[in-house]
Amino acid sequence: MVTEEGLRQAEETCLADADARKRRSLRQQELASEHDREYVSRFAAEIARLYPRCPQLRAVEIAEHACLKYSGRVGRSAKAKALDPEAIRMAVTAHVRHTETKYDELLGQGYDRYDARMEVQPRVQDILDRWSLSAGP
Repeated sequence: MVTEEGLRQAEETCLADADARKRRSLRQQELASEHDREYVSRFAAEIARLYPRCPQLRAVEIAEHACLKYSGRVGRSAKAKALDPEAIRMAVTAHVRHTETKYDELLGQGYDRYDARMEVQPRVQDILDRWSLSAGP
């Protein structure tokens, strides 16, 4: 059984530690946020390396979207965190599909995902080719 004095001392100790715990938690959040910014920056740089003709602001936009914390998007996968070219390609392809084609409109019209993707694939591939190293001047 705990005495009243023991309980009071435990509460005081806990309250005294609260500020330190709060400061430590805030610092950990700051470090995690800084780490995420660095990761998004590396992801964008890898997009620019693999797709040198992709507009720079677009590469950043793609990286920010793909790497959004807790989103479940490809940028949060282990492969993406290792800057695996396939993961980068998937993020860029998804971005182009959703922003440069009528893919979302087709889904809204009742197309299933596979059929909608097949419908817009030539346009997606054209843009990826233009952004890639293999494209001409």
